Amino acid sequence: MTLSMYESSVPVFLRAFANLSAILRKAVDYAEVEKLDPDTLTQARLIPDMAPLTAQVQFASDIAKGCAARLAGVEVPSFADKETNFTELQERIAKTVAFLESIDPAKFEGSEERGIELNIGGNPLGFEGRRYLLDFALPNFYFHVTMAYALLRHKGVQIGKRDFLGGV
Repeated sequence: MTLSMYESSVPVFLRAFANLSAILRKAVDYAEVEKLDPDTLTQARLIPDMAPLTAQVQFASDIAKGCAARLAGVEVPSFADKETNFTELQERIAKTVAFLESIDPAKFEGSEERGIELNIGGNPLGFEGRRYLLDFALPNFYFHVTMAYALLRHKGVQIGKRDFLGGV
């Protein structure tokens, strides 16, 4: 049995967003119990030149919706990066999930060979679909989801590996 490009992307993104959403809910609960300003969590960084938690969620969203759209040959939706609090981050995740769920899996057929062109920081990058998914999109997506997890754990939110992985 062959593993399709759709199965290798959209369900993976959906599961990670479900887990990330649950982690963000735990962060809200933690802030309430500890009587913390939630901004100390949403603006958390491990080092000063690192993007904060809000940006990590935005980046994960951008990567997932961009990857799925490019592989499916549909337009990449544009979401303004304006989220500043946990409610807005949850809304961003929900919009991303809704977009991912709206794509017909049949549109991914043949995408392993589809040419994908990106421009990152003024540098053009070209991939064939399989390499784009496996070598670029998935590693980048998981990097930012992992950073969101690490930022919250660093700030004391009681989360662990099972929260990151979700129900297995």
